[in-house]
Amino acid sequence: MNFEHTEERRMLADSLNRFIAEQYGFETRDRIAASGEGYSKEMWQQFAELGVIGALLREEDGGFGGGGFDIAVVFEALGRGLVIEPFLGSAVLAAEAIAAAGSDEQKTRLAAIADGSVIAGFAHDEPETHYELARVQARAERSGEGWVLNGAKAVVAQGEAADWFVVSARTSGAIDDEAGISLFLVPKDGAGVQVVGSPTIDGGRVAELRFDNVQLDAGALLGQEGQGYAVLERAVGRGVLALCAESLGAMEAAKAATLDYLRTRKQFGVPIGSFQALQHRMADLLLEIEQARSAVINAAAALDSERIVRERALSAAKASIGRIGTLVAEECIQLHGGIGMTWELPLAHYAKRLVMIDHQLGDEDHHLARYIALGRRLAA
Repeated sequence: MNFEHTEERRMLADSLNRFIAEQYGFETRDRIAASGEGYSKEMWQQFAELGVIGALLREEDGGFGGGGFDIAVVFEALGRGLVIEPFLGSAVLAAEAIAAAGSDEQKTRLAAIADGSVIAGFAHDEPETHYELARVQARAERSGEGWVLNGAKAVVAQGEAADWFVVSARTSGAIDDEAGISLFLVPKDGAGVQVVGSPTIDGGRVAELRFDNVQLDAGALLGQEGQGYAVLERAVGRGVLALCAESLGAMEAAKAATLDYLRTRKQFGVPIGSFQALQHRMADLLLEIEQARSAVINAAAALDSERIVRERALSAAKASIGRIGTLVAEECIQLHGGIGMTWELPLAHYAKRLVMIDHQLGDEDHHLARYIALGRRLAA
């Protein structure tokens, strides 16, 4: 199998990496992360003009990419630059849910997502979910021709910036049944919608949402009633791939910074990189990062495969990325010594992001258990 990127993807990667290096340096990123908005509207529009958002959507959905390797190329570059604009929630998770289940009228929103004029939020996780995709407590009940939505959602990325949300709610069944989950398009400014934002330790902002008797019309239902689980799994799967690729980009940046430090920091009159013990640690780290890259390639290649194969590849990649990302964060900081923990050094911020990626859309333990369970189902 040929894993070389197409010429278009290579051009996109070169353009994006160059733009981030020239326009999204660490000082700029640090200023954006500390801002009240938690992202830059100006940068978001520039990314849209470069075609970066559109590259995450399929051609039939208003984009010009949308494949597994398109996602991997874009998010590896975003991870290398610690970009905090709302690519994951808007252009991957919410957009995929609409593309997978939306009506023709609902799909018209995808063009606005692609050109950056609208930001969509993905509101699925709840305070007591603990990564279980089917565990949904928020409820939607029929009211005349429409619905009444009640419940809460937690840690919605860039929720304050979103214009509307894709919200999961239970319309039937027990709290952890796969059947009975429905998806809705909910405007942020709707009556009864409460959005409370807070900063994150790795940059940007998240929001807690509450829905108190929110009245929705019939057109708010996304897809078939009670059939939202498969859509969620499909959207979250693309999000898992995006996070894995982002982590890989952050690992590469941390590795490069550490290698540079080992070559320039001197002790006893020689670069510390000449010490054999440090060389061995760095060699082990390089091997682990290459394993992470292989996992991302495997997940990207499997994204359009049948369900069990796809989901196993995604869980395998996320479990590997969680372990390796934490290892890279710890080793790079230790190889830097005390300076590795200083706020002014970009490495500390890469380390925080690597650790936090493990906790998004399922951590290492969750995906390892899921990989094993899917394997048993495949063998049955």
